[in-house]
Amino acid sequence: MHRRTWGAFALAATGLAASGAHAQDITLKPLIDARLRYEHVDQDGIADSADGVTLRIRSGVQATAGPISALAEAEGNIPFTTSYNDGFNGRALPVVADPGNIELNRAQLAYMAKGMKLTAGRQVLDFADQRFVGPAAWRQNEQTFDAVRVQYSGLGGLKGVTVDAAYSWSVRTVNGIQGTPARPQSIGGDNYFAIIGYATPIGTLSGFAYLVDQDSGALSGFRLSSQTYGVRFAGGRPLSKNLKLGYIASYARQSDYARNPNHYAASYWLGEASLTAKVLSATVGYEVLGADKGVALTSVQTPLASFFKFQGWASKFTVTPPNGLRDFYATLGANWKSKGWVSGYGVGATFHRFDSDRSSLHYGDELDLIASAKVKRYTLAARFAHYRADRFATDTDKVFLTVDWVY
Repeated sequence: MHRRTWGAFALAATGLAASGAHAQDITLKPLIDARLRYEHVDQDGIADSADGVTLRIRSGVQATAGPISALAEAEGNIPFTTSYNDGFNGRALPVVADPGNIELNRAQLAYMAKGMKLTAGRQVLDFADQRFVGPAAWRQNEQTFDAVRVQYSGLGGLKGVTVDAAYSWSVRTVNGIQGTPARPQSIGGDNYFAIIGYATPIGTLSGFAYLVDQDSGALSGFRLSSQTYGVRFAGGRPLSKNLKLGYIASYARQSDYARNPNHYAASYWLGEASLTAKVLSATVGYEVLGADKGVALTSVQTPLASFFKFQGWASKFTVTPPNGLRDFYATLGANWKSKGWVSGYGVGATFHRFDSDRSSLHYGDELDLIASAKVKRYTLAARFAHYRADRFATDTDKVFLTVDWVY
């Protein structure tokens, strides 16, 4: 671990010792979860398809003594097949970005007081909807951060006011120990993230700032450093006993930051509405990652996002195109509980239309389908993604079969 991570960890450990906790006062909680996944990719322009079978296991323990807790967790990803390009093996096959890995995933200490939580060490950071900062939990190797985070509610005695802020000096990427200078295991830099929220009867109004410092020569290197400032409003209202309306609106402005040689400024927009009934749900939304100059990396970029949550499961837009991106999407879903050995079922379908922000280009369309079932501690899911290209990338089909188990 980086020396600053060890320093933050040691500082919190000193607090644990100073609390005078005795062995009999310490509560231990085991942390175990596993995911077995099959991922098939058939992509135009690549002669052969890819088939990846991987098993990801995380195991650790959390110890709690009064207001202090310590957590340590290891992560390993085992590939059972080699018939895919993991981003490092150089195979002439489509990419399944789950390389073999074993590493320390989390090592953190936390202190909780009235209305406040302080967490130091290697940890998961997930701000708001994870559009700008998240753990990328879909990938088998989780994205974590060497960071210090403070979460506070009731700031200044004001009810409904919350503050969530973090400083991170290293991002542990999904590349794991396979990382190379071009695709590193970790990326250093002085990253600052903050959200201040105010809860109202109809939703939460937030102001946010994400200062991303990509201090690395990897891939696009410093050109992914950015500063993003914006506002977000999210809430919901019951329309009847079994029907709820949800809504989200967000605007942000992003520009270059730190040593980014690209001087640009572009806007981000999001509008989303949803209706949720007892079983059925429907969502419609429109997201814009704006463009400035129409050249590479002068559009809104989100290198620390949880990408699988956004812009389709075919993952064609992890780097925003030079002309920006507009995503109109609509989802229909159904989830219901059941009595018996299967406790729940779910099905869903999402359609995306992708267009450029400038130059009036239709990039393509995507259809995503899912079916899932909950069986005791297991969650089984089958996903299908079909991207039909027009002016961006190539036609791609993906199939995902997953089994998750959590202790």
